Amino acid sequence: MKFGKEFASQKVPEWQQAYMDYDFLKTLLKEIQGFNQRNRSSPQPTAAALHRKLTLYRAFSGLTQRNRPKSPSQGANDVESQQAILVNPVNRHGTKRYETTFLMAAEEGGEYELVYFRRLDEEFNKVDKFYKSKVEEVVKEATMLNKQMDALIAFRIKVENPTGWHWDDRSAEMTRLASDVSTSAAVLAASTPSAAKAASRRHNLETIEEGASMHDQEESSDDSRVDDRKDVHKADEEVKRKNIRGSRPAPLEILNHVQMNKAKDTPRSTIKGFLQVPTQTELKFDRGNLTKVERQLKQAFVEFYQKLRLLKSFGFLNTSAFSKIMKKYDKITSRNASKSYMNMVDESFLGSSDEVTKLMERVEATFIKHFVNSNRSKGMNILRPQSRRERHRTTFSMGFFAGCTASLIMALILIVRARNIVNSPGQSQYMETLFPLYSLFGFIVLHMLMYAANIYYWKRYRVNYSFIFGFKQGTELGYNQVLLLSFGIGTLALCSVLANLDMEMNVNTKDYKALTELIPLNLVLLLIVILLLPFNVLYRSSRVFFLTCLVHCILAPLYKVVLADFFLADQLTSQVQAFRSLEFYVCYYGWGDYKHRQNDCKSFPVYTTFNFIVAVIPYLSRLLQCLRRLFEEKDIMQGANGLKYLLTIIAVCMRTAYSLDKGIGWQVMAWIFSVTAAIVSTYWDLVYDWGLLQRHSKNRWLRDKLLVPHKSVYFGAMVLNILLRFAWVQTVLNVVVFNLHRQTMVTLFACLEILRRGIWNFFRLENEHLNNVGKYRAFKSVPLPFNYSEDDDKDE
Repeated sequence: MKFGKEFASQKVPEWQQAYMDYDFLKTLLKEIQGFNQRNRSSPQPTAAALHRKLTLYRAFSGLTQRNRPKSPSQGANDVESQQAILVNPVNRHGTKRYETTFLMAAEEGGEYELVYFRRLDEEFNKVDKFYKSKVEEVVKEATMLNKQMDALIAFRIKVENPTGWHWDDRSAEMTRLASDVSTSAAVLAASTPSAAKAASRRHNLETIEEGASMHDQEESSDDSRVDDRKDVHKADEEVKRKNIRGSRPAPLEILNHVQMNKAKDTPRSTIKGFLQVPTQTELKFDRGNLTKVERQLKQAFVEFYQKLRLLKSFGFLNTSAFSKIMKKYDKITSRNASKSYMNMVDESFLGSSDEVTKLMERVEATFIKHFVNSNRSKGMNILRPQSRRERHRTTFSMGFFAGCTASLIMALILIVRARNIVNSPGQSQYMETLFPLYSLFGFIVLHMLMYAANIYYWKRYRVNYSFIFGFKQGTELGYNQVLLLSFGIGTLALCSVLANLDMEMNVNTKDYKALTELIPLNLVLLLIVILLLPFNVLYRSSRVFFLTCLVHCILAPLYKVVLADFFLADQLTSQVQAFRSLEFYVCYYGWGDYKHRQNDCKSFPVYTTFNFIVAVIPYLSRLLQCLRRLFEEKDIMQGANGLKYLLTIIAVCMRTAYSLDKGIGWQVMAWIFSVTAAIVSTYWDLVYDWGLLQRHSKNRWLRDKLLVPHKSVYFGAMVLNILLRFAWVQTVLNVVVFNLHRQTMVTLFACLEILRRGIWNFFRLENEHLNNVGKYRAFKSVPLPFNYSEDDDKDE
């Protein structure tokens, strides 16, 4: 793989703007190369012309060399031996920058190289400034984690020794705890300038102590130097006493200035927050709280280590990019400028700073010692999780089930046409009963297919969907896994359809079997069991993540709203017909005579009432999420978004009422609220969710940054969104399309809504990704277990 492609593939997506623009610099080099080739193709000057008189500009430019005798070997490499550039640091407005002086600007074509070096300096200063700012951030975060570790060690001491700490106690257990504390106190403190000297002194003491003990072993066989050995022993004891004082455990008084954060978001904590109960609580020294604190700090260390890894990769990739681009420059221009420029790179903060490497080593040591019982292999596996590898069996299984799905669809179509089932006497009864049952699986499979397509294009256009959704690293599903699940469900559903498709739908014989009528219910129960399966099979982490988000959607106002929660709630708003199918399952198998394929669900008032409630639940969940965010974030736009969903709820209720009672009043109300809700929702989709329709953008009516290179894709998506938003018109106008059955029409327009949602998903996450890129947000914030008071910080 060429370096340019490798460089692009290894970039942190949210930091793309901070990386060196390697492609643009290559373009500038191609211009230099093109100019050199054009000059090389022109007639070469004669020997006499080479001795022409220097122009006035060349004579006083300071770029000519004095004539002096040269050896034959020096004459051959005259061009290479000349110094082409000078790189010096300068201070501009209190900021250190690096500027390159090109010494060959007066040569023919030198203006091309001058432009190249100016842009090269801009790119390097941008990279160096960004890297320095991020290093400062991680150093501050390391100091914070150091305080958290001190509090953890003190907390652990109180739990393991509730009677208290006595400095004179020299038991083995206390010695172990002292050792733990000394390691934790020194492991991150040296990352800050104020503690660097202290860490150096501790290191020197340890070095002296180690040297003294080695010296003691050497002198044990030499009787003539007994006095010196005694002196060493005295020095050793003195060092140990100093070392005990310097590396003593974090004082337990630190716990007097520390409170425990209620980091876990629960309905109880939400209610306390609404009642303005303090979020910090007094420390309770028990095993349960200790486990919670260790779990939170463990996660904080893992996230911090990932940040360090990406920051180290950022510095290495950019340094390699500058080296590569300068080598290309030397090759094209036959100069020797890369050495001078790379010397400057090595002396800069980007090339000379080793804070990140040292912090990584210290984090590894701390994590391994305090969180995995000094098991290095286990600790490194947690800190550096392996990315999910593509398995051949996954691809094979996906292809196998895809072939099965296609074959079963073809078989179903041929059977229906061969036996003329559409025109059979029992066709209407079948469509009113079994068709709603099996359409549920069609909705699920179609939505999963759209999600798999979203994942494919998110990866193609480098949208960091795993970070945006908050998936645990290495557990996110790829499009192959999602396709495998969707085609697997599709195969089971189609097999059930064929098994349950009674070819003798004669109303006189009524040849229905209870066993075959229970197949749809059994399949639904099977999917629910798989979803709730507690064992580590069938992508357990993804199932747990989905169920967690689902619970947050159901209890919307009681949990803090994150993107994954409201994104799932938006998906559920496009699955209203699927929820109504589940309602029909309950009625058909609970109160209907499924043995004779009969039901009177629509005649039950309870069923009619729940027909309203089920359709409203997804929109109500989104409304409550918007209200929660309005209460927490004080963002008026969340209130406006909530009004949009309230308007949609009214429109859905009006359309449902009109479908049950064909009155002119219900039709007018359905028209008014549906048109208003559709217009508001379409405008919100295009402007706020997708970030499009910006008049003053450099991409007219789009946005400044686009991931898809073809602008027509965005305009096509906007038109499709508008058309599919107004697909409900058929339900109000009662337009008959191709003389299809009513259940078929309902299913068709429900599928169109799922397709619209799939298109919406891509551009919604693209806009979110670009917002993260604009703010360089590449890491999720992890709540810390302890909270320090300001007075404590001042005392320190």
